[in-house]
Amino acid sequence: MNWDTFSYWGQHISKWAADYHRTLAERPVRAQTAPGEIAAQLVATPPETGEPMDAIMADFERIVMPGITHWQHPRFFAYFPANAAPPSMLAEMLVTNIAAQCMLWQTSPAATEVEGVMVDWLRQALGLPEGMTGVIQDSASSATLSAVLTMRERATGFTGNREGLNAKGALRIYCSDQVHSSIDRACWVAGIGQDNLVKLPTQGSNFGIVPSALEAAIQNDVAAGHIPAGIVAITGGTGVGASDDLMAVADIAQKYDLYTHLDAAWAGSAMICPEFRRALWQGADRYDSVVFNPHKWMGAQFDCAIQFLRDATPQLDTLKIEPEYLKTTGAEVTNYSEWTIPLGRRFRALKIWFLLRSYGLEGLRERIRNHVAWAGELAEKIDAIEGFEITTGPILSLFSFRCPGDDAQQQRLVDALNDDGRIYLTQGMFDGRKIIRFQVGQFDTTRDDVLMAADVIRDVWEAMK
Repeated sequence: MNWDTFSYWGQHISKWAADYHRTLAERPVRAQTAPGEIAAQLVATPPETGEPMDAIMADFERIVMPGITHWQHPRFFAYFPANAAPPSMLAEMLVTNIAAQCMLWQTSPAATEVEGVMVDWLRQALGLPEGMTGVIQDSASSATLSAVLTMRERATGFTGNREGLNAKGALRIYCSDQVHSSIDRACWVAGIGQDNLVKLPTQGSNFGIVPSALEAAIQNDVAAGHIPAGIVAITGGTGVGASDDLMAVADIAQKYDLYTHLDAAWAGSAMICPEFRRALWQGADRYDSVVFNPHKWMGAQFDCAIQFLRDATPQLDTLKIEPEYLKTTGAEVTNYSEWTIPLGRRFRALKIWFLLRSYGLEGLRERIRNHVAWAGELAEKIDAIEGFEITTGPILSLFSFRCPGDDAQQQRLVDALNDDGRIYLTQGMFDGRKIIRFQVGQFDTTRDDVLMAADVIRDVWEAMK
């Protein structure tokens, strides 16, 4: 492909993208294909000679698009959103075209310096204290793994990387039973092990960890000769939005000198609204590591996670490795590859810059406030459907409900709703029962899109009876 052809197809694909987004609401939200249906349409062997782009694009439309679940659909209410506001898409187009590998300051100074400023813009936006630094990770999972590795190294006197974990004793990480599975996986990868991730019960309307149980677990482990290494707290957990009492957890961590990580992957974006901080953010400034994903609720194109660090030194002491070919001579600079597990780094900061400049914080706050208000309205409408119950009330824009019947009936309703195509929901488990999750967060959803869900749920339920 020459650059004239590239220019032609670039314009064509840009127009295709705009048309796609304009007509998204007309498509079923979830892909309606059966397993194996897409693969069966692909040629089994790679082509020996090149093909024209018009043939490739035609096959893209015919084969690929029917198998796409439309995450930017205004009635995508499953999981958490993976939003992509138009300015962040344009920034990603530029990043893709520049195609820089931004592992070091010298491999693209602009990428490093814009990243530093964007992390600080977001620190200010979330009301975190001056002096907190941070780095852009690909996902909250990577930030959590970085934090757990730091907990491990700190607890072993920064000898684990060099000596391994043999004879170090059982390192213990504490969290509630509402944490995301990425915390489990981080303990696997870090060599701490599932059995040493201590999951504790929750209580209250926010389903937060029981502080007395947390402290008792730490004391029992010390008495047993184990080594407490850190605590992972959550704000806005994936299942039902569970949120710990951050101040109480921080008090316990301080008492026992434990490293702390706060997973606010989804709910962190809402902290740009000062009124939401009172219930869910008090004490966040005391955590050693805090992560949130602008690619969820804020509108940044996936992937983009911000990890704030109260003191970057422990994480750098855990992850930094500097062979001769990566050394930078001259003035002291920041090399963000030393702050993260991957060496290679994309220019993720550009889409944050475009996004914040295009909408401003107030434009983003308005969307989040609307989503929270509309989720509350919808929860009332679903609660009014005969036999339905709200199992966990809205925490920000996430709530859950059940229809009449057993757990199997909940799954049947979820499957019927998703097969219907007008909305997309996912199931979960809470308090030993299957629930149906509902979260409002797609960037361009409207009040009508959200409230329509009650009608769809009622229609599909009546058809099932």
